[in-house]
Amino acid sequence: MKITFLGAAGQVTGSKYLVQDEGLHFLVDCGLFQGIGSDQKNQESLPIDPSSIHAVILTHAHIDHSGYIPALYKKGFKGKVYCTKGTYELCQILLPDCASILEEEAENKSTDVKVLPLYTKIDALHALKFFHYVEYNTAFKVSETLQVTFHPAGHIVGASFVVLSNGKQTLSFSGDLGRFNQLIMKAPESLQKTDYLVMESTYGDRLHSQTDPIEELRKVIDETFARRGVLVIPAFAVGRTQMILYCLYQLKLQNLLPNIPIFLDSPTGIQASNLLCRFTQQTNLSDQECRSLLQVAKFMNTVQQSKTINHMKNPMIIISASGMAQGGRIMHHLKHFVTDQKNTILFVGYQAEGTGGYDLVHGAKEIQIEDETYSVKAHIKTIDSFSAHSDYNEILKWLSFIQDSPKKLFITHGQPESAAALQEKIKERFGWEVLVPKHLDSFDLE
Repeated sequence: MKITFLGAAGQVTGSKYLVQDEGLHFLVDCGLFQGIGSDQKNQESLPIDPSSIHAVILTHAHIDHSGYIPALYKKGFKGKVYCTKGTYELCQILLPDCASILEEEAENKSTDVKVLPLYTKIDALHALKFFHYVEYNTAFKVSETLQVTFHPAGHIVGASFVVLSNGKQTLSFSGDLGRFNQLIMKAPESLQKTDYLVMESTYGDRLHSQTDPIEELRKVIDETFARRGVLVIPAFAVGRTQMILYCLYQLKLQNLLPNIPIFLDSPTGIQASNLLCRFTQQTNLSDQECRSLLQVAKFMNTVQQSKTINHMKNPMIIISASGMAQGGRIMHHLKHFVTDQKNTILFVGYQAEGTGGYDLVHGAKEIQIEDETYSVKAHIKTIDSFSAHSDYNEILKWLSFIQDSPKKLFITHGQPESAAALQEKIKERFGWEVLVPKHLDSFDLE
């Protein structure tokens, strides 16, 4: 076996890991880069001919793990994409939506030469024809020698950590590892044994706040309502949107929610929320609880419905995507509400450098939207306790279940300081050999 790091090495996004076994090539994850320089990185050719890749093994549906798949097919890939059923159903929602955003961004670029998107909605729908889903904890073969098993990772619906074995060596990928005490998703299963492990480090240098996210959200709502303002929540369509709906549902049960309109203005978020109720066995929710949280907000499916929100003057809550304020309907709401000090913009997830969300949470006084500049006068708030990624204590807890020391552990999917901090913590706690690979680094797994 051999592994080459084609993405998420030294940064959080763009997960792509090339695995070679017995002359065949496999990709574990196939994601888009996001943030600074992402357009150029996503347009660059892979260091391997896509037609020579045998299969893609997908840990979960988030775009930084799945979003390059249509481009891979467009460039000549002809194999299957293996994933869980939940991941497949979420990709049916996310990939066409991502394509629509890419098309819109290409159309809006001011250049003399027509800019083509990385791929189109037609390309995304074509790619989805080649997805093949497999149940959790069910070993299957992707070649004569390589066996793969998906295990619940607790991050979002369908999320997995993946174990690859060729009978001689075992190589595992954490994917995005969920937390042990979450509002909605169940805790990740444990990894018992592996020779090599690729470990995410998004929060490798941090501990999550132990405060109650429901109580934190209540305070922000009450503060905004007291100013007679509007609360705008940029939220990832998958995972974070459903957490926000759950918190609002709990506040409503306790009669702690002001009687104000709540809008979910994200077609993708609406689809993902409806999908959640088909996978409650992966969650801590009963079927009734899942149906009830869907009743908390009014779902705004059409563009016309979305436009009507911005003409309302009374206090309200708007949940919209994208979660990093990097395209999508949220940008139209920011135009209308970011310039008024009565309002609040609440960020509830990781913000990659180079995104609108990153600028706002780091104190930007102005924000540019579609060639227009808007003064930032609204209150900018963050709640960190919503994270669906393990922090370093939770990662160490998960690693403690491994029975024998891995030969090597590779740290990826984190900013350099996060990866370096987690590397030291794992060395100190377990005494393992821990490496932080750079982009395009390769390692023979003997």
